[in-house]
Amino acid sequence: MTVIHDRRPLSRRLVLSRGAALVGAASSGLLLPEIVRAQGNKVKVGFMLPYTGTYAQLGVAIENGVRMAIAEKGGKLGGREIEWVKLDDESNPAKGVENASKLVQADKVDVLIGTVHSGVQMGIQKVARESGVLNIIPNAGVLAATRALCAPNVFRTSFTNSQPTMALGKPMMDKGLKKAVWITWKYAAGDEAFEGFKEGYTKAGGTIVKELGVAFPNVEFQALLTEIASLKPDAVACFFAGGGAAKFMKDYAAAGLKDKIPLYGSGFLTEGTLEAAGDAAEGVMSTLHYADSLDTPRNKAFRTAYARDFKMQPDVYAVQGYDAGQLLLLGADAVKGDLANKAALYKAMGSASIDSPRGKWTMSKSHNPIQDIYLRKVENKDNKVLGVAAKQLADSGAGCKMA
Repeated sequence: MTVIHDRRPLSRRLVLSRGAALVGAASSGLLLPEIVRAQGNKVKVGFMLPYTGTYAQLGVAIENGVRMAIAEKGGKLGGREIEWVKLDDESNPAKGVENASKLVQADKVDVLIGTVHSGVQMGIQKVARESGVLNIIPNAGVLAATRALCAPNVFRTSFTNSQPTMALGKPMMDKGLKKAVWITWKYAAGDEAFEGFKEGYTKAGGTIVKELGVAFPNVEFQALLTEIASLKPDAVACFFAGGGAAKFMKDYAAAGLKDKIPLYGSGFLTEGTLEAAGDAAEGVMSTLHYADSLDTPRNKAFRTAYARDFKMQPDVYAVQGYDAGQLLLLGADAVKGDLANKAALYKAMGSASIDSPRGKWTMSKSHNPIQDIYLRKVENKDNKVLGVAAKQLADSGAGCKMA
């Protein structure tokens, strides 16, 4: 575990000016506990993210985004300085409860920002619900976090696994693609992505002719691609991500399906995979709450600043981290740094309107983003935004009962 302290020496002038301010406040009877706290104790912010392994790059992007949002507003939370605590969750669900407990009980963090892996998030969720620590989820899309296991102190700034695929239905039907085959890895994220696709596509009037699955993380798709060819659907919709997504697109093209049956997917199909997939990705359609090429002044300014600060290009994970930072700032400012004032803190965060690089979004009653989902098409190794597939799409929040 790495603990980062931000202890910079105060200049004599600043010490004197602060001292004078306190004396003045005392003489006028205004020396309140809040003033002392705001200038004394630091806010402890814990990052529980993957810093090694497959998702390490995602963890770094999220942390960068959080830090950037807070730095833009002076580097403090409600007037209080920050002590950062970092813990590598190793994307290991077996250590989720143990690691979250370490941050909460041993390090006594005021805020826990994490995580990427949905299995690890379930461990954080248990600790957050039991301890009451403020938890901001910057990625993990597991439905339960803002459904049956929702909590007043848990907020998500990313998506649920069903949101991106729920938006596929209307654009597919607008193209006359009335019969589709669904294919995914058979695991929790794949199942939850299918839930969203099934709801959106059937509601729009489409028919799912076959649901196909392959065990995670298997990438042997040939038998299923042969079955798709024999079924001759109007389109194929899918959920894959990372290296498996790149291989699926390449195998899809190699099987001769690319130019015969349009391929649609959750945006993670083509997010960070275009170089590896090469020409096989050209023309693939996807839906996601962000795209690098989103042509707005807000996104352009964000991308320029991020590239300047971190010497790399931001992605959807950096945006989700940035918005986690924005949400935390909004809440901390509302309570003037007194994060112990939980009722006011949660009310401010729950009613937040976030001016994000992805577009403005608000928080649902179950603490999940209500946001635009964009329709994207791969052109020249870029996810080109064609328009909004679903305007201000909300997850159902089914089963959420705030205590």
